[in-house]
Amino acid sequence: MSTEKIIQCLANWGVTATDLPLLTQAITHPSATKKPHYQRLEFLGDRVLALVIAQWLQDIYPKANEGKLAQRLAFLVCRDTLARLARRMNLDEAIILAPSEEKSGGRENPAILADVLEAVIAALYLSQSLEIADHFIRRLWDEVVKEDPADSKSTLQMAVQVNGRPPPTYEVIDQSGPAHKPRFTVQVKANGETATGAGRSLRQAEQKAAKELLDHLLAKEPVHE
Repeated sequence: MSTEKIIQCLANWGVTATDLPLLTQAITHPSATKKPHYQRLEFLGDRVLALVIAQWLQDIYPKANEGKLAQRLAFLVCRDTLARLARRMNLDEAIILAPSEEKSGGRENPAILADVLEAVIAALYLSQSLEIADHFIRRLWDEVVKEDPADSKSTLQMAVQVNGRPPPTYEVIDQSGPAHKPRFTVQVKANGETATGAGRSLRQAEQKAAKELLDHLLAKEPVHE
């Protein structure tokens, strides 16, 4: 039974479930019922998670600048990281899905896994406290919080695709210099924004363009919307 599974999932990470109706809502996909589902909780859990991780990173890296902290935050709250941790705690086994969604692979869908994990975080915050939600997050994220973020291209892609947005696109807009020493200029587009980067190789130019756009997006709006 799904309720029993979510209770066990949380118990394995040091949390005692208290509000079973709210937790049931947190693991219920919109396809499964007309009753309350996880979407509103996911919205709140997203913010709780970002707050906890941001504070944690401040503590771990007291000398890191804002850009480095933001890059790590983007990696730690992105869909792929959330989905990986949801699988780690066997949350995929607890999700309540309509038969059609189950058949189409919804239980393995990274977006669904990420949303449900955020909804569970919100349920813990609402039914118990920020302290309990913080405790849960720190235990579950403990093995990944110090992982090096992916390169700029991968980090940018994770950041913009959190809510199913199209991936960044790259275009060579200039190539100069002799054949043995070329220089590439690349333009990247994502979220309606553009940035450019230049380098001695196509990969280097793409990485610089991705970093430029990532820094711009992080300065303009929260990493995880």
